[in-house]
Amino acid sequence: MIEQPFELSTSLERTIQKVVQDDNVDYIYMRFNQGEGLPEHYSNSNVYMTVVEGVLSIALDDQDYHDYPARTLLKIPYHIKMNVQNHHDELLVLIVVKAPAPKNYPRE
Repeated sequence: MIEQPFELSTSLERTIQKVVQDDNVDYIYMRFNQGEGLPEHYSNSNVYMTVVEGVLSIALDDQDYHDYPARTLLKIPYHIKMNVQNHHDELLVLIVVKAPAPKNYPRE
């Protein structure tokens, strides 16, 4: 078999599943219930964040929160302060792709 299949979590709990982390890319599957999210942090690569379900509430650098509905793709540059949250009733499901893989990204 040439392809390598991966299964995404079906948990209803907060999930951060690092599906693929290799020399090329990080591919991360995330699920957040209302009031959940990620700790504030800086992007460690170029981040491509797809809202699969729900509404993403995200504050970048010193901006206020912006809301993005399902079927939205955000492109976030390297070294941007990020605050990712679910401020809404429905489950938030995200696919996050980091490219190049953070371990290969030039450090400042």
